[in-house]
Amino acid sequence: MKKRLVIFDLDGTLLNTIADLAVATNEALKVMGYPTHSEEVIQTFVGNGVSKLLERSMPLDKRTEENIALVRRHFMAYYDQHNADLSTPYPGISEMLSSLQEGGVMLAVASNKYQSATEKLVAHYFPHINFVCVLGQRQGIPVKPSPDIVHEIIEKANVGKSDTLYVGDSGVDMQTAINAGIDAVGVSWGFRPLAELASYNPRAIANHADELAELVLPRQD
Repeated sequence: MKKRLVIFDLDGTLLNTIADLAVATNEALKVMGYPTHSEEVIQTFVGNGVSKLLERSMPLDKRTEENIALVRRHFMAYYDQHNADLSTPYPGISEMLSSLQEGGVMLAVASNKYQSATEKLVAHYFPHINFVCVLGQRQGIPVKPSPDIVHEIIEKANVGKSDTLYVGDSGVDMQTAINAGIDAVGVSWGFRPLAELASYNPRAIANHADELAELVLPRQD
């Protein structure tokens, strides 16, 4: 039986983190005296990492590198302490991961969330899963849709691209898979519109976690 690898995005795919992201973003904005936003508006800002989330949240005339760095500092001070207050796995995700693991599929996470928070949340919510690799945003490594993080995981897993699947909820994720030369599956329950996913022509779009397990469990050869 060939080895198979499934790489998951984190926010909007495995975990619904938008409430904690919104609270932390607004806390940082308030410290700086900037206007805050609703959770629904902040959801439209996510997908390209913390710095881009905060830049999009700031007033246009305040978006200097210095101000973004200050807001990021306040964001991280709050988020590091509160990133699991309101976040939760999407329905059926824990069971789906267990099913894939029991089926012999290797699992990994590739996120644009900064590394320490990615590791903390994965360990907190999925302690029963032996991920082959959990990677977030790290200094000096381009964020998705650059394929660098996916290539790093594939190399560590020692599996071919044809046996690797990337699962995510956004156009950024779909483009990441395209750039990495691997198949993608979109999930409809995440942060981005379904039409955005469909425009990238992924192999499939799953509407619930059970569909993911059916799509990626190895066939009996």
